[in-house]
Amino acid sequence: MIDTDAQTAYAVFWAAYVIAFAVFFYMMKKLFRFLPLYGLRTLLLAALVAVLLTPVESPELAGWWIPAWLFGGYELILGDADNAGRAWLNLGIGGLAMLLVWILDLVRYRLSRR
Repeated sequence: MIDTDAQTAYAVFWAAYVIAFAVFFYMMKKLFRFLPLYGLRTLLLAALVAVLLTPVESPELAGWWIPAWLFGGYELILGDADNAGRAWLNLGIGGLAMLLVWILDLVRYRLSRR
């Protein structure tokens, strides 16, 4: 069982992570504004969302989620291929989901430009 201090630290971590991601996303959106193609700009932003926001559940504690890129990289460095593979699988699924969102956004963009 996890105590209240650990739950609070977990909540503070995710709040700080989401706020930092929002600031980073806004900065990257301003940077990508100079790219000439709408599809390329949105593809890069979708990849950013998929890589940084895809979670994986902790194998040690049920119900605790970790950013998949962080967990997968750490487990890869430690040599635990099973857990790293689980994280990279989650990243692949998150990437496919964002690819679908990106395609739907391109369709929306194309229809609204007519």
